[in-house]
Amino acid sequence: MSRRRQIYEGKAKILYEGPEPGTIIQYFKDDATAFNAEKKGTINGKGVINNRISEHVFSRLSHIGIPTHFIRRLNMREQLVRQVEIIPIEVVLRNVAAGSICKRLGLEEGEPLPHTLIEYYYKDDALGDPLISEEHIACFQWATNEEMHDISSMAIRINDFMCGMFAAIDIRLVDFKLEFGRLYDGDFSRVILADEISPDGCRLWDMKTGEKLDKDRFRRDLGGEEDAYREVARRLGLLQDEDSNPGEVLDLSSHRTRLRGTPATPKK
Repeated sequence: MSRRRQIYEGKAKILYEGPEPGTIIQYFKDDATAFNAEKKGTINGKGVINNRISEHVFSRLSHIGIPTHFIRRLNMREQLVRQVEIIPIEVVLRNVAAGSICKRLGLEEGEPLPHTLIEYYYKDDALGDPLISEEHIACFQWATNEEMHDISSMAIRINDFMCGMFAAIDIRLVDFKLEFGRLYDGDFSRVILADEISPDGCRLWDMKTGEKLDKDRFRRDLGGEEDAYREVARRLGLLQDEDSNPGEVLDLSSHRTRLRGTPATPKK
């Protein structure tokens, strides 16, 4: 497939115009950033591994009825996705205390939370992605009440599924980030899962040793980032053995989603 016009380049991905209207090619880079891009580096092969892991997770989520932007993987670093209007909210689900919540609330890292906590952050790198409440979201019309209901319901289902998926391979899902977008069809839209799910946006700890298998190894200068990402892929069955590269391209059929039928929120 020939490469189309570049639309956007972010910290971890490049977006290109897709082969058909309403599609985008998502390219996964090896670039690594932390602390709102104050720390920058490279994790060799990260883009290839994240492409495979995100494909795997999104495909499995679609099988339990979660609508996503994922269509199919094109090659080692690219996947075809539906074009959506990203809702400017990062949704963070926390099962165990780690990261910023420990600093904010004086919690000890590794302390299990009484129940899963959902936090919302405004997507703005210049502001440091500040923590916001549902009142902020409603006040500034970043999402409607109905959209937030759909987002929170899907987020809880995704968390329940992923906790079980990772627990089956002896990995604890400590916390993770989700992004959602509006898929438009004329004057109607629905909210679907977008972006990616990979060790870049998840905290994943080995259940027996507590070893970190995610981007915290880069944030904290622990080293072994490449091995950690590959270990997650290996346990998910995406690498045949310790020395292999990801397998052949999977040509998954795009799942169909039912239009919710509510008026679209005007684009800003």
